[in-house]
Amino acid sequence: MRAMELLDIARYLGALLLVLGLIGVAGLAARRFGLPGLAKPASARRLKIVETLMISPRQRLVIVRRDGVEHLVMIGPEGASVIEAAIAPAEPRA
Repeated sequence: MRAMELLDIARYLGALLLVLGLIGVAGLAARRFGLPGLAKPASARRLKIVETLMISPRQRLVIVRRDGVEHLVMIGPEGASVIEAAIAPAEPRA
C-alpha cells in the first residue's frame, strides 16, 4: 500500500468518527432540551416510571408517577390493571 492510500483511509475514518460524534451530540441535546413537537425535556414530563418488580416471567408490577401522585399497575399478557391509585409518594431516603 502506498502512503497516499493510507492517508486517504485515515481521512475517511476520521470523517466517519466526526459525523458519528456529531450525531451523538445532537441526540443528547435533543433528549436534554427537547425538540418542539418531537420530545419534551425531562423537567417538563408529567409521567415517570418510579419502580418495576417482576412477579413472574410474564407479569410485573409498576409504580407510575403522574403529577406527583403514584399509581400501582400490574402489567401482563392479558393487559394492564390498576391495583392501587392515588398513592402518596414515598419520602426520599437519606
